[in-house]
Amino acid sequence: MGGCDWRTLTSAYDGAIFEAFHVPPVDARLGGLVLIQEIFGVTAPLRDLAKGFAAEGFEVLAPSLFDRRAPGFQGAYDAEGVAEGRRLSEATPWDEVAADLATCVAELAGPVFVVGYCWGGTAAWLAACRTDGIAAVSSYYGRRIPELIAETPRAPIILHFGRQDPSIPASTVEAIAERHPEIPIHLYAAGHGFVSDRQADFNAEAAGLSRLRTLALFHRHMGLRGEV
Repeated sequence: MGGCDWRTLTSAYDGAIFEAFHVPPVDARLGGLVLIQEIFGVTAPLRDLAKGFAAEGFEVLAPSLFDRRAPGFQGAYDAEGVAEGRRLSEATPWDEVAADLATCVAELAGPVFVVGYCWGGTAAWLAACRTDGIAAVSSYYGRRIPELIAETPRAPIILHFGRQDPSIPASTVEAIAERHPEIPIHLYAAGHGFVSDRQADFNAEAAGLSRLRTLALFHRHMGLRGEV
């Protein structure tokens, strides 16, 4: 896809520099989208997802949120990649993540939406709770949301989880639902990482349905008016 590039951004948190993969919309621009990485970084599969959203009319920024500790990190989808990704994610404080995401939101003209997967699913929850200027958020299998469960999203948000995800037991999903009964939670007959076709738990049906729900949410909150 032509027009893709890497943007250099300066964090509002500490003035640190980080990169973000940028994809312009293919046709008429419907809004901006911050696409948040898994623990593996801004990998080729994530860049493909960015291009997919651009094809739907979104200008996409996918920030490389581990750049302070491992510039340009792109982990393999194997045990070594998981271990390094977890180490980097656990070394990255949530306040830093929130500020970097706010920097991305400010970089895009509105309306601005957020999608995040895995570690990014929790980061998407964080953005919904702390960042102004977000129209709506779609969070996928955010295992660490319980760490932030006391915070309440200020933007409309939907959550997606796999029923067969061993890293996110039913008790975790139930705790989120009990604390935030107003938030729609969608459950799928799938495991963790069901959107990524590079992972063993890829589930085409769950990926397709969750994508439709995400796009429907975003279209409801675009604030666009048709011509009379």
